[in-house]
Amino acid sequence: MGHSLQATALVNEAYLRLLDVQHVSWQNRAHFLAMAARLMRRVLVDAARSKRNQKRGGEAIRVTFDEALALANEDGHDLVAINDALDALARVDERKSRVIELRFFGGLSVEETAIVLKVSPDTVTRDWRLAKTMLLRELRGER
Repeated sequence: MGHSLQATALVNEAYLRLLDVQHVSWQNRAHFLAMAARLMRRVLVDAARSKRNQKRGGEAIRVTFDEALALANEDGHDLVAINDALDALARVDERKSRVIELRFFGGLSVEETAIVLKVSPDTVTRDWRLAKTMLLRELRGER
């Protein structure tokens, strides 16, 4: 089962949250896209937590990441678990976590992600591959 937010609703909610951000001096397009990616992640995770809490311990929302992240197995993974895995990855390697956030949640290309993080596209590609492997291990409970 997928998440319950339609793409339009997700973008709308992220936009509304962006409007609430005050006193931000947008540096460039990449800075804006990075903030939008972070807000979309928060919107999706907040919705997943809310839905899971409403079910009072029922089966959590599952989101398949096959196409974009290659992290999912046949059943998919819980979005909250992916968020928690990203947080754990950030404690080990902040940049790799940001690469996943920008590419998956923000939909940025390798080149756009490189601009945001001020690294080369090759570095983004390496980080993307390694981060996916690290996240998959975290989601499987492997250390």
